Amino acid sequence: MKNKVDGKEKIRYDIFYRAALLCKGEYSMNIINIEHIDKIFGDKVIFHDASLGIQQGDKIGIIGINGTGKSTLLKIIAGEEEPDTGEVIYQNGLKTLYLPQNPEFPGEGTLASYVLKGDPQTDWQVESYLNILGITDLEVPFDTLSGGQKRKAAMARALSQDFDVLLLDEPTNHLDMEMIGWLEEYLRNMRKTLLMVTHDRYFLDRTVNKILEISRGSLYEYEADYSGFLERKAQREEMELASERKRQSILRIESQWAQRGCRARSTKQRARLERLEALKNGKAPVRDQNVELESQTVRMGKKTIELSHISKSYGDKVLIRDFSYIFLKNQKVGFIGKNGCGKSTLMKIIAGLVSPDSGTVERGETVRIGYFAQEEPEMDPSQRVIDYVKDMGEYFRTGEGRISASQMLERFLFTPDMQYSPIGKLSGGERRRLYLLGVLAGEINVLIMDEAGNNLDIPTMTILEEYLLSFQGIVITVSHDRYFLDNVADRIFEFDGQGGLRQYEGGYTDYLETKKSRPEEKKEVQQPQTKKEGNRDWKGQRQTKLKFSFKEQREYETIDQDISDMEEKIGKLEEEILANATNSAKLNALMAEKEEAEDALEKKMDRWVYLTELAERIEAEKNK
Repeated sequence: MKNKVDGKEKIRYDIFYRAALLCKGEYSMNIINIEHIDKIFGDKVIFHDASLGIQQGDKIGIIGINGTGKSTLLKIIAGEEEPDTGEVIYQNGLKTLYLPQNPEFPGEGTLASYVLKGDPQTDWQVESYLNILGITDLEVPFDTLSGGQKRKAAMARALSQDFDVLLLDEPTNHLDMEMIGWLEEYLRNMRKTLLMVTHDRYFLDRTVNKILEISRGSLYEYEADYSGFLERKAQREEMELASERKRQSILRIESQWAQRGCRARSTKQRARLERLEALKNGKAPVRDQNVELESQTVRMGKKTIELSHISKSYGDKVLIRDFSYIFLKNQKVGFIGKNGCGKSTLMKIIAGLVSPDSGTVERGETVRIGYFAQEEPEMDPSQRVIDYVKDMGEYFRTGEGRISASQMLERFLFTPDMQYSPIGKLSGGERRRLYLLGVLAGEINVLIMDEAGNNLDIPTMTILEEYLLSFQGIVITVSHDRYFLDNVADRIFEFDGQGGLRQYEGGYTDYLETKKSRPEEKKEVQQPQTKKEGNRDWKGQRQTKLKFSFKEQREYETIDQDISDMEEKIGKLEEEILANATNSAKLNALMAEKEEAEDALEKKMDRWVYLTELAERIEAEKNK
């Protein structure tokens, strides 16, 4: 695919420049070159003069906030969209394969008619992949498959084809943990080139060797996995800030020189004035904004949500059998299991949207539930974004007071221009973010989230995790995002596929470690036991804990530094108080800030005592 390019001389220069580098051995040939592309949708600049070289064997994870152009970039590389200017140049004979975020599925026919092409060389491979993914009946009507099963079928169909470059848009959406693990292993061992958009941070860490960040129309490439990217991005931003500080310093000095009445009489003075003008025209680094989520406190009485011996079946399929549980205040509970095992059904039962076949669900009078479903409800594509929010209320209560619908939208990164655009113009991720706003804007104390990460970008997921940790209420979540569960959940329930649920303490990493240490675990239905220290019974009563959870381990490793930083802050406040002893207004503010800081330090010290004692007990247990 070739498109219009601004300036033939520029292209000619690029060709000669590459030839020179090749002669010196400093340039390796790319299989795809993206050359100075621009892309604009309406008034929104997606790419501006963006360039990228992709080499054979690259495994690139593409990240950025929703609406920055991640899916658009994949479509441009796949040839499904064209840039407004610039070009994409491919190596001769290169075959690309693109699996979009929401593949188009047939409305009728069987699974076989969708995945099989009548070519023995590929059909056997499709059937092999489907068997691995737990799908054996190819004659089942396609429209009876679940969303996860359809996604598996699309993945098996795609991977069986011949390709050199694989383009995947959110491949882990709607997939269960088992399939994510298989896909992770497949991509890691694959010798083809990969470009992938995903919000799954553990998945990125284990599959890619490069991160491509899209920010404000530009592309930033990092030769690292996700963890390495975080470090290198911080370094890049610090260098940009250092350069800006230097620019401002020189600008101040040069401005003072100019104000002293210099005249551009000499060549040296003219050059200095020109440099001053260039410094004035320089631009400060701009960082991407983050979603602002604020935890609201809504009082909850003694009674929370109590599930008593609930069961649920559809036909011969038993999803939940005799499950009882009482959710504790401020508890964060994660549910995991294979696709179709009943996770979403249980969320709907807890939310009151579906009734159990037997058993009871009791909710306290003060319980206020917010339900964030796996798929956002249908939105009117012609309705303006601002009107969608105003349907919920003109004003919303926050910890800082009331804010308008427009201000609430700005907190969720909807600019004034976007607010007056129709919903139909939003990207899938932006619609998901709008739906999240609607759920969190309500006054709730129980938050039920079914696959919260679907279509949400990594920065939003990070902010959401921080919000959930400070949320003064109960969080009940279904998720396949292992990183999310590690950061949020303090208890995991796993569906066994036969209607039973097994309880594990801690986040996802803790769950895995416990599974490995108990290979003799039986699969039949049984209630969680409380004989071992470190468990709680089904009513949620905590026993003595003899190991750190994933989050506690991280907290223990950093708490000394946290305390040191807090003490240093209090010391600086004391110095400021002495320096402002005669300024009563400033002094009162500093005293209030110092009191708040001392309260925070006292709570942190209490936490330090708890973690230190726990560490000592763990060590003593090991030495027995």
